[in-house]
Amino acid sequence: MTRQEQYRDVLSKIESLIEDETDWISMLSTTACELHHAFDHFHWTGFYRVTSKEMLSVGPYQGGHGCLRIPFSRGVCGRAARTRLVQWVRDIDADSDHIACSSTTRSEVVVPIVTEDDTLLAVLDVDSEEPDAFEQADIDGLMAVAALLGGRAR
Repeated sequence: MTRQEQYRDVLSKIESLIEDETDWISMLSTTACELHHAFDHFHWTGFYRVTSKEMLSVGPYQGGHGCLRIPFSRGVCGRAARTRLVQWVRDIDADSDHIACSSTTRSEVVVPIVTEDDTLLAVLDVDSEEPDAFEQADIDGLMAVAALLGGRAR
């Protein structure tokens, strides 16, 4: 199965699982679990939620411990929140803004989750222990997941 096919499959599962769900944390928990177990190259999969002005807080997630709080002014997650742009870091050692929440992370993708009225809710963060582990299919698939969640926010 190609990565594109894997993403279509996991997106369909997530849509089905959260179809009648109204609790935001339950939706994020289910999404993190489904994504994390769908891809072998993911070693940390989760969300940093906007919890106060220009501050992200960890969770829900799958994998080892994450940083508990990340200000918008720091790190790749903060940059994604601040700019509302996807961050694709092929080599975390080459990104001076990277915060080492895990010493084993080698590459990372962070996707902002924004509502239809342009409110930033969270960022979806996926880390890999492999350098340059992600490809365009990952970016496209994770953006589709983020769009689904942004559209479901109440």
